[in-house]
Amino acid sequence: MYNPKSLKAEEFISHDEVLETLEYAQKNKDNTELIDRIIEKAKLRKGLSHREASVLLACENKEKTDEIYALANQIKKDFYGNRIVMFAPLYLSNYCVNGCVYCPYHMKNKHITRKKLTQEEVRNEVIALQDMGHKRLAIESGEDPQMNPIEYILDCIKTIYSIKHKNGAIRRVNVNIAATTVENYKKLKDAGIGTYILFQETYHKESYEKLHPTGPKHNYAYHTEAMDRAMEGGIDDVGLGVLFGLELYRYEFAALLMHAEHLEAVHGVGPHTISVPRIRRADDIDPSVFDNGIDDEIFAKIIACLRVSVPYTGMIISTRESKACREKVLPLGISQISGASRTSVGGYCEPEPEEENSAQFDTSDKRTLDEVVHWLMDLGYIPSFCTACYREGRTGDRFMTLCKNQQILNCCHPNALMTLDEYLDDYASEGTRAIGKELISKEINNIPNEKVKKIVIENLSKIDKGSRDFRF
Repeated sequence: MYNPKSLKAEEFISHDEVLETLEYAQKNKDNTELIDRIIEKAKLRKGLSHREASVLLACENKEKTDEIYALANQIKKDFYGNRIVMFAPLYLSNYCVNGCVYCPYHMKNKHITRKKLTQEEVRNEVIALQDMGHKRLAIESGEDPQMNPIEYILDCIKTIYSIKHKNGAIRRVNVNIAATTVENYKKLKDAGIGTYILFQETYHKESYEKLHPTGPKHNYAYHTEAMDRAMEGGIDDVGLGVLFGLELYRYEFAALLMHAEHLEAVHGVGPHTISVPRIRRADDIDPSVFDNGIDDEIFAKIIACLRVSVPYTGMIISTRESKACREKVLPLGISQISGASRTSVGGYCEPEPEEENSAQFDTSDKRTLDEVVHWLMDLGYIPSFCTACYREGRTGDRFMTLCKNQQILNCCHPNALMTLDEYLDDYASEGTRAIGKELISKEINNIPNEKVKKIVIENLSKIDKGSRDFRF
C-alpha cells in the first residue's frame, strides 16, 4: 500500500502506485484541459505531485511541451537566478565488494586498476583542484568495509578541509558513499560535510536486485531507506538521483518524485539536490547492453518536468554529458555543474598513465575549468563558487524556507559575484578574467537592496586588493 509517510521502502516507493501513475499519465497525455490545469498549478511555484508531473512528461503536444520548457526556465530564474554553482568530484578509492553490473568497480572486474588514495595523495589532489579554482568537492568511493571504512572517509574529509594552498581552500565537501548506518551518518555530520548524496540507480525493485546481484548493495530496502537514516543522523541536506538508462525512464521519474514527497512528508525537507546522470561507457561496461537509454530530447523534458515539480531543489548535471547537451538543458532548470572532472582515482595532480584505468565512467565534456567558466559567462550565467549557506547554517529547513519563499537570491546573487571575482583574480586566463569583470560590473546593478549593493562593491574592491572569503 502506498504511504509517503511510511519508513518502509516498498510503501513510500510503491510499485503498484508507480504503475497506476504511468497508466493515468498515458490515459491523460492528450487531455489538454487537465494538462492546462497542471501547468497553471505549476505556475504557483509550489510544486506538483508525482501523478501530475507524470502527465506532463507523457504529454506529446509540442505547444504544451514548449509551455513547460518556458515555465521551467522562469522557475529556475525565480529560485536560482542566472547562477550556476561549480563543483568537482574527487574519487578516493575504487575498491568495491558489490557486483553492480553497470559499474566497472564491480568485484569481478579483475583488469581494472584498483587504487586507494593515501592522505598525502589526497592532499596533492586537493591542491591541484584548489589551483584550478574549485571550492566545492563531492568525494566518491567504492563500497568496501575493509579498504574504505568510515574512518578512512573521515580522515580524507579532515585532510581536505585542512589544506590551504595559496589563496585556495575547499569550503564544502559533499559526500557520495554507500548507504550506511545512523551512527556513521552522525560521524559524517560531525565531520562538517555539506550534502550527503546517494543515487538510487533504479527504483524498480526487481530490476534493482538483478542489477545488484551480490554485495551489500543488493539490499533494496536498506539502500532506498538510507536518506531517512541520514536525516536521523542529523544530515539535513541530502541529494537524490537515478541512473537513467537502467529502467524505463517514466518509472524512474515518478518514483524519484515519490521519494522527494516522502522526505517532505516525514522530515519536512525535500531533497537539497537531484542529479540526472545517464549511463556511460566505462572500463568493461557497454551502455548499449542496457536497452532503456534515453535521447537528448527526452532527457531535456525530464529535467524541465523535474524543475516545475520540485522548484526548490538544486539540479545537477555532470561531465557525463557533452557540452552541447549541457548547453541545451541549462535553461531548463540545472543549477549545478561539474567542471574539469576526473573520474579516476587520482588524476588531478598527474594524468593517469595510459596502461592504467581506474575511472568509473568516461566523461564527455573534457574542457578545463577556465573554459567551462568562460563558456557559462558567454551564455549569460554567473559561475558561482559560493558555499555560504552551508557555512552560515542555512541548511535543511532553513535553506528550504528561504528558497521556497524565493528569498535565497537576496544573498546568493551577491555571494556568487564575490566568489566569481575571487576566481577571476586568482585562477582565470586573461580572456576569462576580462569577460568576468565585465559581467560582474553589469550584475551589480541587478542587486535590488542598495545596502547590500554597497557592501558588495566594497568587498569586491577588497578582493581585488587580496582579501578573500566574504559572504552574506
